[in-house]
Amino acid sequence: MRFSALDGLRIGVWGAGLETRSFARHVADRLDRARITTVVLEEPADAPELTADAHVVDAASAGDALRDCDVLVRSPGVSIYRPELQALTIPVTTPTGLWMDERGGRRVIGITATKGKSTTAKLTAHLIAAAGVPVQLAGNIGAPALDLLDTDELAVIELSSYQIADLPIGPEIALASNVYTEHVPWHQTVEAYRRDKLRLLNLPGVRRCVLNATSPEVMGAPRATDDVLTFGVAPGWHVTEDGSVARGDVLISELPLIGRHNALNVCGAATALEAVGLSVDVGQALADFVGLDHRLQIVHEADGVLWVDDSISTEPEAAKFAIEGFPERPIVLIGGGFDRGQDYTELGALLAAREARLLALPDTGGRLVDAARAAGVPDDRATLLPDLPSAVARARESATPGTVVLLSPAAPSFNTHRNYEARGNHFRDLAREA
Repeated sequence: MRFSALDGLRIGVWGAGLETRSFARHVADRLDRARITTVVLEEPADAPELTADAHVVDAASAGDALRDCDVLVRSPGVSIYRPELQALTIPVTTPTGLWMDERGGRRVIGITATKGKSTTAKLTAHLIAAAGVPVQLAGNIGAPALDLLDTDELAVIELSSYQIADLPIGPEIALASNVYTEHVPWHQTVEAYRRDKLRLLNLPGVRRCVLNATSPEVMGAPRATDDVLTFGVAPGWHVTEDGSVARGDVLISELPLIGRHNALNVCGAATALEAVGLSVDVGQALADFVGLDHRLQIVHEADGVLWVDDSISTEPEAAKFAIEGFPERPIVLIGGGFDRGQDYTELGALLAAREARLLALPDTGGRLVDAARAAGVPDDRATLLPDLPSAVARARESATPGTVVLLSPAAPSFNTHRNYEARGNHFRDLAREA
């Protein structure tokens, strides 16, 4: 369903996030005959653009309240697998889906991955701009997609599995980098998560795929086209043994980001640039690139100790990447958070192999400590602490010159902080007091 097709319809909205608020503003500005009649909120929200003229209900009343609507526009965080949505007989979509259908996917690069999609999207937009082409960055990063309704400039859109699960049409160029276990409560099963994430590659409108050749899941996913560019292995853009980025005679050793996984993100972005027929001196273009906050971000350095905020790490694979980003330095890992049933076996093994110290936090910290000790971390080097201030204080006591104190929780923040940004900012402030 296109955004313009909503004119004259009675619209229900579920959720008051950035996307649905943007949607409400565009409805008011552009669709004279459309009305948002019902808004479902699961917690109070100050969103007058949504609620001013609408009937506001909670989730328990949603089924009855939405019966008078012609369409439901959901916030991406609202699962399509909820019984209330499954029972609806009206179309269900997202603001990003409405925009993508309106645009027909033309001149759009859609980027997804369990980890690294934000960085890859920002890198891609940066390289396109360096090539002298106007570009917009939107989706989970940058502006809500509907804010691009008035431009036909090349668009780089970061897409989560929440948005892809019912996306009606795909981007002209679809990039997929990796898929790990994540967001199982939303998707209900690991299999559904992987299917929903990778369906991006097989949507109508996709004309070219950019794929990480080192990921069997990505390479084996169904896709809508045989026009494929790959990265991760030669002769395409790939990461060398020493962590440089290379293709053919080009070797880029000075990178603005920490870790081999980020070098692979550079490979994906450089390949996306080629997918749209552009070229640039990638090494030169990267010289002024600035990474994203809370993603292996150095927030403090004193007395030879490096304090690194990787609060975006919400699953074990991300924490492993973060540790591997500092191959020669002692590690103090601060980990643990909201419990989503994470499996910490491999992370525990890596902690043991690196002889790292673990300072673990609720709610998953107990399981993380158990996994580390089972892998061989001594009991006195795997400690459960009550909160982040306690962990930072203990890190300050134990860190010696050369140590990296790494906040990479391998779990979401919701049990202690509003979001990962708040958790990262808290860590930064505590570190700078050290």
